[in-house]
Amino acid sequence: MIKAITANRWKMPPSKRRWLIIAVIFIAIVFNYVDRQIVSILKPVLKTEFSLDDSGYAVILNIFTICYAVMYPVTGWMVDRFGARLVMFFGIITWSLACIGGGISRTIGQFGFFRGLLGAAEPTNFPAQLKVVTVWFPGKLRATANSLCVAGSSIGAIIAPPVIAWIAISYSWQTAFIAMGAIGLLIAILWRLVYRDPPKDILQEATGSAPVAEEVAFKWKDLWKTKSLWGILLIRFVSDPVWYFCLFWLPGYLQEQSGLTLAQVGMFGWIPFLFADLGAIGTSAWSDKLVRKGYAPLRARKIMLTTVACVSPLCALTPYLSSAWSTLLVFSIVAIACLSWLFTISVVVAEAFPVKNVASVLGIAGGFGALGAVLFNYFVGQFMGTLGAGKIFMAMAFLHPIAILILWTMVRPEKPSAQTAVN
Repeated sequence: MIKAITANRWKMPPSKRRWLIIAVIFIAIVFNYVDRQIVSILKPVLKTEFSLDDSGYAVILNIFTICYAVMYPVTGWMVDRFGARLVMFFGIITWSLACIGGGISRTIGQFGFFRGLLGAAEPTNFPAQLKVVTVWFPGKLRATANSLCVAGSSIGAIIAPPVIAWIAISYSWQTAFIAMGAIGLLIAILWRLVYRDPPKDILQEATGSAPVAEEVAFKWKDLWKTKSLWGILLIRFVSDPVWYFCLFWLPGYLQEQSGLTLAQVGMFGWIPFLFADLGAIGTSAWSDKLVRKGYAPLRARKIMLTTVACVSPLCALTPYLSSAWSTLLVFSIVAIACLSWLFTISVVVAEAFPVKNVASVLGIAGGFGALGAVLFNYFVGQFMGTLGAGKIFMAMAFLHPIAILILWTMVRPEKPSAQTAVN
C-alpha cells in the first residue's frame, strides 16, 4: 500500500496536491497542540503527582516555553536553509518522542526535561507551514490556506479536553502522553509520503516573481535593520500571551476558580477554541475577500486585524462573571481575536518580506511571542493568588490594542537594497 501511495503521489495535479499538503499540515498542527495542551488539562492531577503549587506549575510551563522561544528562530533559519519537508519531518518525530517521554517520566526532573524537548521541537511546524503556504498559494488564496493550516491549533485545543480527560479517567495520565506521541509518529510518515516542492508554474503564480532560487532576499544581519521585523516582533511579544493564557491557564482556571470538574472541562472546555477556529477562518477569508476587491494585501490584513482586536478587552470582565458559562462565553469571543491575529500575522510576514526570508522572520517572531508568554506565565504564577485574577485580566485587556498601534506604525513591505541583498 505504501508503494502505491508513493507511486501515485506524483500523478496528482499541483492544484489538488497543494490542498492535500494543507490537510496533512492541518493534522500535524492538531496533534502539535494536543501534545502541548495535555499539561494544562491535567494541571490538578500533575500538581498532585509531582507535589507542585501554582509557581511550580508555572516553572513547568516555562521550561516548555523557553525552549520553544529559543528554538523558534533556529527552526525558521533551518526551514529557509534546508527546506520545509525535512525540517518538519524530523520536528514531528522529535516532539512525538518527547510526548511519549513525558508519559514514562517518574520524577519532576524527567518530566521537565521532556517538556523542554517538546518545546524545542514543536516550533518546526509553523515556519515550515508558512513557507509551504507562501510557495504554493497566491495572495488571493494565501490567508485562507494559511488559516486552514493553522486552524489545526484550535482544533487541537478543541479535541484535547475531551480526549485527554477521557484517556486519563479511563486509563491513566501517563497513557494520555504515550498515545498522543504514538499518533505523532504516524503523522511524520504521512508527511514524508505526501510533500514535494511546487513546480515552477505554481511557484511563479504564488510569488508573482522569478523562481525563489533567483529571488533576492535580506542577509540575516540586515533583517534586523528593518522596521517591519521589529514591528512584528513587538506584536507577537505583546499579543501572544493572551492566547497562551487560553491554552495553559484557562482549563485550570475553570476547575479551580469556576468550579468545573476534570470531566466537565473535558465536556465543555473545548468551546472557546471552536469559536476561535471558526471565527479566525472567517476573518482570514474576509481579508482575502478584501484583496479580491482591490485592497492591497497588507492593508487588507491590517483592516481585519484592527477590527477583531476591538473585542479582546472583554477579558477584563472575567473575574466579575457569575458562572463558568459566562467565562466560557467571554473567552470564546476573546479567543477569536487571539487566533485571528496568530493566523494572519503569518500572512503579514509573507507579504512584507521576500519569500526566502519568511520562515526566518516567522521563526524570530515566534520566539519573541513565546518570550512574552514566558514573562506572562511567570507573572500569573507568582501573582494569581496575591494580586488577584482581576488585575491579571485587566493587563491582558490592553495587549491587543497596543498591537494595533504597532501594526499600523511599523509594518510595511520590505525590499532589500543592493547592499543588503543576497541571492
